[in-house]
This record gives sequence, structure tokens and C-alpha cells, in this order.
Amino acid sequence: MNLAIIGGGSWGTALSLVLAPEFQTVRLWVYEPELARHMAATRETSAFLPGFRLPENVAPSPILAETLKHADMVIGVMPSQHARELYTAMLPHLAPGSILVSATKGLEKGSLLRMSQVIEQVCRPRFEARVVVLSGPTFAREIAQGEPAAVVASSADPSAAREIQSAFSTPAFRLYTNSDPVGVEIAASLKNVVAIAAGVCYGLGLGSNVQAALITRGLAEITRLAVAMGGKPQTLAGLAGLGDLVLTCSGNLSRNRQVGLELAKGRRLTEILGSMRMVAEGVETCGAAVELGQKFGVDLPIIQQMHAVLHSAKSPREALRDLMDRSLKEE
Repeated sequence: MNLAIIGGGSWGTALSLVLAPEFQTVRLWVYEPELARHMAATRETSAFLPGFRLPENVAPSPILAETLKHADMVIGVMPSQHARELYTAMLPHLAPGSILVSATKGLEKGSLLRMSQVIEQVCRPRFEARVVVLSGPTFAREIAQGEPAAVVASSADPSAAREIQSAFSTPAFRLYTNSDPVGVEIAASLKNVVAIAAGVCYGLGLGSNVQAALITRGLAEITRLAVAMGGKPQTLAGLAGLGDLVLTCSGNLSRNRQVGLELAKGRRLTEILGSMRMVAEGVETCGAAVELGQKFGVDLPIIQQMHAVLHSAKSPREALRDLMDRSLKEE
């Protein structure tokens, strides 16, 4: 079996490390040609995930056609804003029978499509794609270190989900199957927005009471939208929902939480993003989430306030006050 991973950032690189023993070859597509050559020559992952050595069967490359050659399974780990462009470029090199695994946690700006929908739409002129969504509470560095983790392989195609479960499971990387990609992808996308809010609260010096309330009410918002879009409530109580939300809101390795921390210091968003090498998906996702809430008639007060902070220069303290001053109601 041969695996292709499209995206050589921290998460793509971590997946190449944990999955290398399960495949004959793992080809890792890296956007920057110079970085790909450096990784191939030195076997180092210093740019995004320093301190780890690439296994011998992992081959970095900046060429899509070379990366996708003879691939039985393909994992997409690109930022959501580049997904359509990359899948379109990949299409001529994809085998119709291969399974496409989406490990991108975000929504497409403008269309508001989930990543699995983008993949299906791009592939449809040639074939009906077999798509599996990979999601759950994971930090790339801990996965690369071999620490135990549990994630979800979700698909409307049960056989595809089972194939990925079997192929990707290791003693330290446990996969559960799931038949609700809508719930999984909405949870994966919106938890990043709530995590920015969690970082703001922590940066303002607020304590555990606020963090617990934010996570709980944030989960309620995400669940309302996911269910309105056809997702299942139980999915939001699982690894891809509550599990990933708790991790991203509370873990120090969370990029989205870090954005919130910096906002609380009074730094401008452009300055914060300009100093980050890796993408904080919650910033781009926030606008799409607000639009989805309006489209499906779902109230998303935390996400709406974060949108005002991120894109309308509203102060974090004012946003928090407006949340607390909302009309009283039953939980």
C-alpha cells in the first residue's frame, strides 16, 4: 500500500511519521521546493515540526504528480482556502478507486462548503470520490512523539471508513469509524473559533469558571448548527466534537488559542497572523460560520462576537460584556 500526504506542515508531517510503518511508501507533498529538497536531503522536519527525523520510506516532494503516483490512499492536509485549487490540480493524477482522506479543519470561504463537499464537487467530472474525514483531538507534536491518541474516520461510505480505520490504526493511534461527516466537519471547523475566544478569556486573566462556561456554551452553538445542517447530536459529544473542542480551547499548542491570547494583549490581527508560520483556521472559518448560522437560522452568539473582534475591531472586553448582558433564557 502506498500513501500520499498533500501538505507538509506540522500536521501533515506528523501523519507521515505515525503512518510510515503501516505503508510501503509515504510520499509527502511540500509546497516550497527548497524546503522539500532540504527535508529529502537531511531527513529533518525543522521548518514546522523541529526535532523529528523522517523515516526512510517517507519521500518529500514539491511535485504533485510524483507524490500521487501509485497512491492507494491520499490525505489532504492543506489550509481550507487552498483546498479547491489543490484538489483541482490533483484530479488528473488521482486513481478513481483511491480513498481521499480530508484532514483539513475548515470551511470554504464563499461557498460555505465542507471540505468533503469540495472534494466531491471537484472529482465528480471524472469519478465519484470515496471520501473519509479524519478528525479528533490531536496536536501534531504529540502525535509525532508517539503519544497515544484517538480520532474518528467519518464517511457516508462505511466501507471506506473501515478501510482507513484498518490502514491507519497503530498501537498509539486509535481510529473509530463514524457515519456523520456533517457533524464531524462542522465540529472540526467551528471549534477553532471557540478556541480563539478561549485564548481571549485566558489572556484577559479570567479563570476556570469562564473557560468551562465557554467550552460548554460553545459546544451548544456548534451542536445547534451541526444538527440544523443534518448532523447527529451524538457526534458532537464524541472525539470530533467535545474531545477536539476541549483540547483546542485548553492546550498550549493550539494555534487558534494563541491568536486569542495575542488579541487580549491588544495586538492587531494582521500583526498576529504575520508573525505565525502556520495557519490558524479559526480566523478564516469565523466568517463562514456566521453566514451558515444566518442561512440555517441558528443563533451563534459566541461566534458572532468573535467575528466582531476579529473583523470589526471590537474590543475583547466589550465582546465579553455583550455576551454576559444577553437576555436571560432557559439552557
